[in-house]
Amino acid sequence: MAELLAARDAVTRADMLELRLDGVETVDVAAALAGRTLPAIVTCRPTWEGGRFDGGEEQRRSILTEAMDRGADYVDVEWRAGFADLIARDPRRVVLSSHDFQRVPEDLSARATAMRQAGAGTIKIAFRAARLSDALLLQPISAGGDAVVIAMGDAGLPSRLLASRFGSRWTYAGNAIAPGQIPAAGMLDEFRFRDISASTAIYGVVGNNVMHSLSPAMHNAAFRASGLDAVYVPLAAADFSDLVTFAEAMHIEGASVTIPFKLDALRAAAHVDSLTRAVGAANTLRWSARGLLATNTDVDGFLEPLTRVYPGPLDGVRIAVLGAGGAARAVAVALLSRGAHVTIHARRHDQAADVAAGCGATIGIWPPPAGSWDLLVNCTPLGGPTAREASPLPDGPFTGRMVYDLTYGQAETPLLHDAREAGCLTLDGLPMLVAQAERQFEWWTGVRPPEGVMLAAASIRSGRPKQLVGG
Repeated sequence: MAELLAARDAVTRADMLELRLDGVETVDVAAALAGRTLPAIVTCRPTWEGGRFDGGEEQRRSILTEAMDRGADYVDVEWRAGFADLIARDPRRVVLSSHDFQRVPEDLSARATAMRQAGAGTIKIAFRAARLSDALLLQPISAGGDAVVIAMGDAGLPSRLLASRFGSRWTYAGNAIAPGQIPAAGMLDEFRFRDISASTAIYGVVGNNVMHSLSPAMHNAAFRASGLDAVYVPLAAADFSDLVTFAEAMHIEGASVTIPFKLDALRAAAHVDSLTRAVGAANTLRWSARGLLATNTDVDGFLEPLTRVYPGPLDGVRIAVLGAGGAARAVAVALLSRGAHVTIHARRHDQAADVAAGCGATIGIWPPPAGSWDLLVNCTPLGGPTAREASPLPDGPFTGRMVYDLTYGQAETPLLHDAREAGCLTLDGLPMLVAQAERQFEWWTGVRPPEGVMLAAASIRSGRPKQLVGG
């Protein structure tokens, strides 16, 4: 109880509290409610509905009854509990809830109807979403204005952030108490939850690791600084068709596209510029009356920080590109456009050959020989979030002038550390991430984001100083 009360009194950003008495060893209902400064929902969730209360149902009924008698603003009663007497005591203060932590219930519509017929003032339906589009099933349920609706899990996060667009009476914040839940500070400060309305433009990032993306922090900071009524959210789509279905239903205006959907985005677009076709992948989409528009901001995003740092023009510079994925091809196209001599190096010769053939680069051996490059660019995942301590060149040698690692994080990668120790200039991928995001923002809105806003947001979110170059 002491921990519950301390947590209750520490809340400053919410409009209402949920007091989870099922997590308390010895429940004191009076203490839980006395002295509160915010309205409270009292919940005592049984283990059979995903909670922690493992006592008898009569004991649980007694706890919830006492909460009502002591003035709880709401009590949460599980639909399956059948506590009709509790509902009858004061229907207005009862939240009748149903949770499925595994899937979308097959009887979703019928369940909502039956719950309403039980007479509670508010119904709450929460289920785990496997796809973005699963959350769309909540909109018909919430049309009556008496429902709290939540799609749980990563794919369901937009239903929490865009609760007003889903017609939900309220939503829940917290430190992942339920799947997909995020803290109130993030909802309010980064996503500006209270400012989202029917007129708010929606943008997002789609890909494999969007829950850890820095893009929401950057774009939402830029929207705020520019005075634009817009929000940018993670879109954990199961596949590209899932994104399209959700985007069209929610009237999403634009999306940043990351691995593995860049080729899908290019193929799906009705209008694509020539540079994006040359790269062979799209990283930015915009829905319009003309259809789906696609572009690629990685080329300019890669070049802009490089040209600020590399000593001299790129014309004739020998550049070794490590990797043979979509990023390597975008980098090669960018560098070739500046007259550089580009060689693709990959452990698999056939993959290097595919990239080289697609953009007109040269095929190199693995690893790049000493003395063969002036600038080395890492386009492999080594050094990235899933392999932060790995290096594509653990033994070097670093005989060129500069190493540009497209991965980024709070600390220096082993590749950049070794290159700096060898006397090379170094540059990591955060400036590229920021530069390509700035171009996305301008392509969507027609407004250039204020100088430094995105970089500051990305630096704060990644937990590192606002620094571009080392060595």
